[in-house]
Amino acid sequence: MQQSLTEIFQQQILLATDEGTPLRIIGSDSKQFLGTPCNSRRLKAGGHRGIIEYEPSELVIRARSGTPLREIQRTLAERRQQLAFEPPAFGDDATLGGTIACNLSGPARPYAGAARDHLLGARIINGKGEILRFGGEVIKNVAGYDASRLMCGAFGTLGLLLDVSLKVVPLEETQVTLTQDMDSDQALQTMTRLGRSALPINALAHYDNRLYIRLAGNEHGVLGAQRQLGGEPLHNAADFWLALNEQQLAFFQNNDAPLWRVSLPFNRPSLELDGQWLLDWAGAQRWLRSHTPAEQIRQQAANHGGHASLWRGGHAQDSRFTPLPAALLHLHQRLKQAFDPAGIFNPGRLYTEQ
Repeated sequence: MQQSLTEIFQQQILLATDEGTPLRIIGSDSKQFLGTPCNSRRLKAGGHRGIIEYEPSELVIRARSGTPLREIQRTLAERRQQLAFEPPAFGDDATLGGTIACNLSGPARPYAGAARDHLLGARIINGKGEILRFGGEVIKNVAGYDASRLMCGAFGTLGLLLDVSLKVVPLEETQVTLTQDMDSDQALQTMTRLGRSALPINALAHYDNRLYIRLAGNEHGVLGAQRQLGGEPLHNAADFWLALNEQQLAFFQNNDAPLWRVSLPFNRPSLELDGQWLLDWAGAQRWLRSHTPAEQIRQQAANHGGHASLWRGGHAQDSRFTPLPAALLHLHQRLKQAFDPAGIFNPGRLYTEQ
């Protein structure tokens, strides 16, 4: 009898555990630049693909982790539905598992929630070769903590994702993007004000001295908001938001300085850091091109209630993620020990101490 891929994965994991051999989980490897490089034996999960269940009337889809993200999006679009968190792909063959493992979300994140907010359930294989199932496959309130959400942003350090169930939402009736010329200080003030309004905004970004305001919803509400806000309608707006989400704008293509992702409360003022800025998520996600030392960038972010991650470039000794306080690091280590006692999954991808 031919073995299933799940059984093959279990055997590979058990063998790695017995040998003490680290494994690097990959789907299409489109997210390999995120986090600290992990030079270990490859555990290829990209072949574990396919949509298992899709119930448009229930707004739920369940698919294997190796399913291409574009296949999910194409299937949903046929029924005029979408993933509300608007995940970037960073590659034509990007997989659903990589998206969830990295907890990636796009411009609609402040209004629709993050990837983890739309995760209903997941099946994984842990470091003992056991298949574990968390959460469910329907939209409902669940008492207690949903352990499936631990997989979002874990970068594959807790286990191998087998399949996930996600909430989906209907496509908006109409979208309009307006642009207004202003500097970054004006943009932050404007985004803070708009963020407190009842207007149907689902994306705010500032790039190259221009504020981009995306309105989405029913036609009556969007057109009313457009008249109220003013500004110039952006033609081919979908191309701009796609280029922003996939980091294809000129700002991201310039590799003259390290690229930092600075996460802050949306209403914080400009940071006193030299470099080039691009603002997304209504000012809550700020991209910085700068040669400023990592310690200064992280201290500035912390002073304003946020943190900074080194996205691309930088020095080899620089930690990609902000170092954790001792108590939080201890919690990470306990979770790692519970899910992956031998420490074989993507060791050091998040923190060297894990």
